[in-house]
Amino acid sequence: MPIRVPVLARLAVALTLVSVSLVAQSPAPPSAGQGAPAPPAGQGAPAPPAPGAPAGQGAPGAQPTFRVAIDLVTTDVIARDDAGQFVADLKKDDFAIYEDGVKQDIATFTLVHGGRVLNQLLPPPPPPQEGIILPPPRPPNDVAGRILLFFVDDLHLDFANTPRIRQLFQKIAKELVHEGDMFGVVSTGTSSIAIDLTYDRKRLDEAIQKMSGGALKPSDIIESGQGPNGPSELRYRAHVAFSTAYDVVRNLEKIHNRRKAVVYVSNGYDFNPFEGARYGDPNILGQKRDTSMTGNDYDPFTRQSNEFADADLVRELSELTRAANRANATLYTIDPRGLVAGSDLDQNVDPTEWANYLRKSQDSLRTLADLTGGFAVVNQNDFDKALKRIDNETSDYYIVGYYSNNPDPTKRNRKLEIKTSRDRVNVWSRSAYSLRPPPLPKK
Repeated sequence: MPIRVPVLARLAVALTLVSVSLVAQSPAPPSAGQGAPAPPAGQGAPAPPAPGAPAGQGAPGAQPTFRVAIDLVTTDVIARDDAGQFVADLKKDDFAIYEDGVKQDIATFTLVHGGRVLNQLLPPPPPPQEGIILPPPRPPNDVAGRILLFFVDDLHLDFANTPRIRQLFQKIAKELVHEGDMFGVVSTGTSSIAIDLTYDRKRLDEAIQKMSGGALKPSDIIESGQGPNGPSELRYRAHVAFSTAYDVVRNLEKIHNRRKAVVYVSNGYDFNPFEGARYGDPNILGQKRDTSMTGNDYDPFTRQSNEFADADLVRELSELTRAANRANATLYTIDPRGLVAGSDLDQNVDPTEWANYLRKSQDSLRTLADLTGGFAVVNQNDFDKALKRIDNETSDYYIVGYYSNNPDPTKRNRKLEIKTSRDRVNVWSRSAYSLRPPPLPKK
């Protein structure tokens, strides 16, 4: 008995091939508004765009589409007369903002006097998206008070100064934190303090009782292990402090139209302290590292491995200040050691190396404050005067904002200059800001 299934299958396949051939040979229907049929494949048909090519590049005559996003740039401005009194009657037209020497149009203008928002000029709302109808946004009603963040760098605070540190924060809680102020507390070391923004002042009292210094002593630095970039433990502690502060100011970018002040309490930073003592230099006084155990005599040329330590410190300080300027946060640095004359009696350190260490550590605090519009409280014991000044600068100020007319992404670091047309009025503000680095491409 013959099998017919393969014959029928071959017949079905043949009919299918014939139908496909007829469809392929039939001309395409003309498109709307065109009388001529579409050209056959391979004769004038546009080739598909190559993978990764921009949209619109493959089709001839198509116009490329460029999208540019411009963020609102805001900065705090403090205006005072010759007597040091805050000038609270300035208007929008009294200010002029220059970015890299080019005048900008002020889009937002806010006056905060005594911690209260008195008048606002908010930016216009963005245009609504097509097909979506949204209710008008409600203005935020929680704009009174200030945002204060207390950064306790206990990895760089002496344990012997723990009572002095707690006394400083007790003054801060009494003279700087007022009713309606929102504050947070973050530490870097063993104090293990992490208090989110809150209005509860009892949380600050609890944090004060936990504060304790844990910095390395000069003897610990001299005898510690040496890496290719200097003392390994010292570099690690500084990296932890800077990365913690960087994350803190990054989170402050989410807060708008409020004064954001970071009270940064630390002894400061030096990436190459007591260099001669660490390498056993016989020409210095005081404690020196014993190099006889390693079998190596003192060689001054081996100290060249740390010649870029200062440059590394400047780079990390710059990254932190750029992040603070993007968040419009002002850093007020405080050295709780106060007026320092020399090292502790139990630390036998060369006086010259101690003076260099003290100068570099205090200069690092000055750099953090100066580049963010604040000031440094170093080498002085009068903390009451400094806290009063911080209180004044964070209570009376203007917030001005603009949309930059220089959207060139290659110009990442931009200088700011704010002037006023009012005579005998001086203004203070941050002098620069930096754009956020572009995100890395996804793999």
